[in-house]
Amino acid sequence: MRILYNIFVLLYIFAAHIAALGSPKAKLWIKGRRGLLHKIHSQMRADERRIWFHCASLGEFEQGRPLIERIKQRHPEYKIVLTFFSPSGYEIRKNYEYADYIYYLPYDRPMHVKLFLKAVKPEMIFFIKYDFWFNYIHQAYKMGIPFYSVSCIFRPGQIYFRLIGRWMLKQLRQITRFYVQDSVSMQLLQEHNIPQTEIAGDTRFDRVSDIIRKAQKHPDIEHFCNHQFTLICGSTWIPDEVLIAKLFHKHPDIKLIIAPHEIDEQRIFDLERVFIKYKVLRYTQMESTLHLNEYNVLIIDTIGMLSSLYYYGNIAYIGGGFGKGIHNILEAATYGKPVLFGPNYHKFKEAVDLIKLQGACSINKFQDLEQQFLLWKNDASAFMQASEITAQYVRQHTQAAELIYNSVFKN
Repeated sequence: MRILYNIFVLLYIFAAHIAALGSPKAKLWIKGRRGLLHKIHSQMRADERRIWFHCASLGEFEQGRPLIERIKQRHPEYKIVLTFFSPSGYEIRKNYEYADYIYYLPYDRPMHVKLFLKAVKPEMIFFIKYDFWFNYIHQAYKMGIPFYSVSCIFRPGQIYFRLIGRWMLKQLRQITRFYVQDSVSMQLLQEHNIPQTEIAGDTRFDRVSDIIRKAQKHPDIEHFCNHQFTLICGSTWIPDEVLIAKLFHKHPDIKLIIAPHEIDEQRIFDLERVFIKYKVLRYTQMESTLHLNEYNVLIIDTIGMLSSLYYYGNIAYIGGGFGKGIHNILEAATYGKPVLFGPNYHKFKEAVDLIKLQGACSINKFQDLEQQFLLWKNDASAFMQASEITAQYVRQHTQAAELIYNSVFKN
């Protein structure tokens, strides 16, 4: 099976090279790995102690961040090596201040893995959530390097627990410890002869709690909102925006802030056209604009500020639920905002939980969106109850990073 797995990795690399002919993201994926092992080898110093963190992309990085920062602050003797699989993580966080070395993850081929681990010589390894690369796991096991899986979550239907995934499950048994999000995950692993598990929760709660303490203030956003009822829509895609636009066209008495997931010029231009009969403003135009309170719609055409914007809204709509899955709802929930999102949310524990608690609502069609929006807008009691539910939910689930830190460093 390892031979088949290595063939799969080769095919994946080949497919990425083909995709790079027409995809800027795939081109970055390939370009970032050229000469990478030589670069890593030349930069590592013999007198350093190192810990390696790996994140698939930006979302996983935000999960790993609270643990990285605890370790770096409490153990400055360690250098942090941070790798990303995806350009969307690496390109945005390649200058992250708490990591000493930041790279793309070298290909998961046996020779690349051996050269990488020989150069980095990590004293411990942390992989965040889902990204399991089996040659890295196996080689770390052979070298006796402690390997931790952080904030992972497992479901019965995953490939590891089916007949076809037996080999993968065998590789997972080589991981030193799993810090899982919930009891279902722990039970699944233990039922499949993986006892080295511990329920730690999700470190994203620690991260979003940090956001409140460090959130940047935006007086211009406050001026735009002008004390009117405001819907903030984060990480939206076109199917989300179709419903949001229809809602605004029927209820233009509100303020609308939209932060689309993609912010290329064409996407922003298309959004402006949707709201052409209203006063629409881009965030990058705010500095030179007078009378911000007279505008109806604000489009966020920059990256990195969405998490602090939720403070200024009343209700949050999170995009992605009509595609592969919803984006981060905790950034809104931590401010005590009732949350709306599309139907593809079942893989996200926090979404399932908040729906049960009535702090969030999933919508399938426009009528669902309008009904729930008007309930929270017009019924002060329902709005306040949903707000308290979301804020309390985040407060109750913090401290995962501290638990993991204590387990690793104090045992």
